Amino acid sequence: MELNKENMRKIRELILFTALLIVVLWKYEEVLEVLGYVGHLIFPFLLGGAIAFVLNVPMNFIERHLFTEKVRKNKVADKLARPVSLLSVLCIVVGVLTVVIFGVVPQLVNTFGNLGQSITQFIPHAQAWGKEVFHGNKEVVELINSVQFDWDKIVETLIDFLKNGAGNMLNSTLTAAKSIISGVSTFVIAFVFAIYILLQKKKLGIQAKKVLFAFVRRGRAEAVVEVSSLTYSTFSSFLTGQCLEAVILGSMFVLAMTIFRLPYALLVGIFIAFTALIPIFGAFLGCAVGAFLIFMVDPMKALMFIVLFLVLQQIEGNLIYPHVVGNSVGLPSIWVLAAVSIGGSLMGVVGMLIFIPIVSVAYALFREIVYLKLKKQGVDPAELEE
Repeated sequence: MELNKENMRKIRELILFTALLIVVLWKYEEVLEVLGYVGHLIFPFLLGGAIAFVLNVPMNFIERHLFTEKVRKNKVADKLARPVSLLSVLCIVVGVLTVVIFGVVPQLVNTFGNLGQSITQFIPHAQAWGKEVFHGNKEVVELINSVQFDWDKIVETLIDFLKNGAGNMLNSTLTAAKSIISGVSTFVIAFVFAIYILLQKKKLGIQAKKVLFAFVRRGRAEAVVEVSSLTYSTFSSFLTGQCLEAVILGSMFVLAMTIFRLPYALLVGIFIAFTALIPIFGAFLGCAVGAFLIFMVDPMKALMFIVLFLVLQQIEGNLIYPHVVGNSVGLPSIWVLAAVSIGGSLMGVVGMLIFIPIVSVAYALFREIVYLKLKKQGVDPAELEE
């Protein structure tokens, strides 16, 4: 190998990389500790970036439709476009939180208050039914008779845990206060950082491109920009479609349950809307919780709710989802299932949400690479599809 400048540079980089790898493997505990400390420092800014990304989707929608190119010809309107759009999004978020806090939370508290009474009334009926079915089996009948439910005792145990157990877990009130203050301060920093990003997103984007093209070769820099654009469009399309589909599904449940006079219509509808944000499995979790709540009131109505859920789920899956979400992520169904399963195993609910667009981006990039390879080899992809 010729020892020219390029090869010497590669050798130096290889030696430096090897040395760093040895240090990391030798002092891995210290390295993990440093990474944890750095992660703790930058976490508010990562959270702020995530908040900015989520808020940017509706903000872009408002900015495009409220401040068109014709309106933006006015300099004053052009300057006000971004702040007004951001303020509108924040008002919408506050409105949704207000509805949830003052509309759902009181009903949720009332539901849990009545749940103990519903279970207490239901158990004797369930015991009578069990005795009738298993009257020939004394052991099962004795087990059924031994079932008791004391709601007051459960509440007392829970309060005792909050007073003693939770106190022991937190060690002291001071520790709890410090945790709350730390969480609030982290969120405030993240929120302020997100607002700054949204107000200065165009300027920050230009600065990021300048830095990228200054330190990275032009071809690679252009590839990074293209991948970043694809990632953003895929994530935003998935987020928009998933949220809209969840709102439609929740509204359908509230309306249908109100028509059929099923209890907890608003509570169950909102819960299903939130769980529907989890692809594939989310709505079924909402169905299980809703069926349980209604079952405590009237088992026959719980059966009606399950039938209603299956009908609405078919309507949503075959008619609404393809048109609202459609092929926004451009991912075949089998890979959607794989992405949800892998994401759920690695990162729980958050993994289910983010792995679909991540896998979609990887799928799109790999498909583009395959088509380029086929083109170089003179193979027409259409011929292989026959």
